[in-house]
Order: sequence, then C-alpha cells, then structure tokens
Amino acid sequence: MKEKGKKFTSEFKEFISKGNVMDLAVGVIIGGAFSAIVTSLVNDIIMPVISLITGGIDFTNWFISLDGNKYATLAEASAKGASVLAYGSFIQAIIYFLILAFVIFMLVKGVNKLTKKKKEEVKEEKPKKSNEEELLEKILEELKKKK
Repeated sequence: MKEKGKKFTSEFKEFISKGNVMDLAVGVIIGGAFSAIVTSLVNDIIMPVISLITGGIDFTNWFISLDGNKYATLAEASAKGASVLAYGSFIQAIIYFLILAFVIFMLVKGVNKLTKKKKEEVKEEKPKKSNEEELLEKILEELKKKK
C-alpha cells in the first residue's frame, strides 16, 4: 500500500511540475481578471450604447414574473421573492460571451501571426556551413566508412 502512495505522490509531483500545468494555472488567473474587464466593457460601455440605439431599453429589466404579478424592475421582483425568467440578463450574457469569444479569437490570431513570423525568421537565420566545415564533415564520413 505504501508503494502505491509513493508512486502516486511521485506521479503527482511530476505532473504538477510540468510547464503545462503552470501555464494553465496562469491562464485561469489571467482569464478571471480578463473576465472582469470584459464584464465592465459589456455592462458599462456596450450595453448603454445598445440601450441608446434601441430607444433606452434596459435588457436587465426584461423578465417574466412567474407568480402572475407585475413588477417595475427585476430588483423589485427579486426583493419580493418572486420567481422570474430573467431573459434580459440572458441576452446580456450572450452579448458578453460573443464579445469575449471575439476578443479571444483576435488574441489567438495575433499570437499565431507573431509565432509564424518568428518561425520564418528562425528558418531564414540558419547560417550556411563554411567550406572548412563541409570539408571536415566529408573527412569524418570517409573515416567512418573505413572503420
């Protein structure tokens, strides 16, 4: 039983020490911070513009009360304990998702473009072998054939 525990511990240490796990952890942390930025972008900039375009409509107050009563706002319905279908919040979440997906797409596209350029630069920078190096390689090949 102790051997299984030691094997598990060593496997776990190997797994956790790999670069991919650390990269993932950093990605999750940055993703959380990025999510706050996108939330602010949607709530504070994009939704007011959409509301202006649609004549002052506030998506967050689009809801259906399931108890049959009428409420002026979602906050009022929630305060009175009413069950609601908050489809306006759902629309806002969809807009948030689309913006987030678009921004991530643009980031990945940019990173791929930079990576491709770097790979092309590395390929171009391969130095040519000098005549002496080529000659020494031929001599080495001939010596290997004689052995």
